[in-house]
Amino acid sequence: MRFRVDHDLHIHSTLSLCSSDPAQNPAAILAYGEENGFTTLCLTDHMWDPAVPGASGWYAAQPYERTREALPLPQSEKTRFLFGCETDMDRYCTIGVSPAVVRELDFVIVPTTHLHMDGFTLDGSEGADERAALWSSRFDALLDADLPFEKVGVAHLTCSLIWRNRYLEVLEKIPVEEYHRLFEKAAKCGIGIELNFPAGGMDAETARLTLLPYRIAKEEGCRFYLGSDAHHPAGLAAAKANFEAIVDLLDLTEDDKILMLTA
Repeated sequence: MRFRVDHDLHIHSTLSLCSSDPAQNPAAILAYGEENGFTTLCLTDHMWDPAVPGASGWYAAQPYERTREALPLPQSEKTRFLFGCETDMDRYCTIGVSPAVVRELDFVIVPTTHLHMDGFTLDGSEGADERAALWSSRFDALLDADLPFEKVGVAHLTCSLIWRNRYLEVLEKIPVEEYHRLFEKAAKCGIGIELNFPAGGMDAETARLTLLPYRIAKEEGCRFYLGSDAHHPAGLAAAKANFEAIVDLLDLTEDDKILMLTA
């Protein structure tokens, strides 16, 4: 059976500093889910747990207490609304969430490709070769972490945050063998692989470099979830059509979906 577009597990609200949009509130997000026939949503505002040392100034302003201001989330008979977070990984591969907070959350997203945070996730002087090495080493470190991977996702592995408009140069430098190694490891631990990239309007080379890691992940037995990473209502409005296009590009089936969505 074709992978059903019935969820969005990466959504920000006004509580995320990169949103701060009053219109991006839990009630509006739930309405988005209901209107699109989604059975599951997850709120994943940016958060760094104060119990974990090392927050940047930006993350220090987004502690767990702030994230919890969204509770209680509205619910409906059609759509369950889960409470999660998007934390981060610093340059030393410290992940910004404690075991106690992980236990309280329904889903935890960890981006390994936030290589735009100079001085926090990298020096800032790294070129394509160094960033390709970081793409691999940070993903490796996440997979080695002591986390309940059945409710953990790795975010936007092919996004432009890797190196702004030169991110494709970085992806090209990651060997196919390295993709296979990492995604074999990811499949074994059970982490969710996020599908979050603009599926329309890609030229042939962009499509090749963008789709290759996900196709290898599928080949290695990884499971996927959809995430809009929406920060504003316009991002929500465009999400479902993009999700449908992603599913078609990767020829996904229900067997490719993370277990927390199929149990």
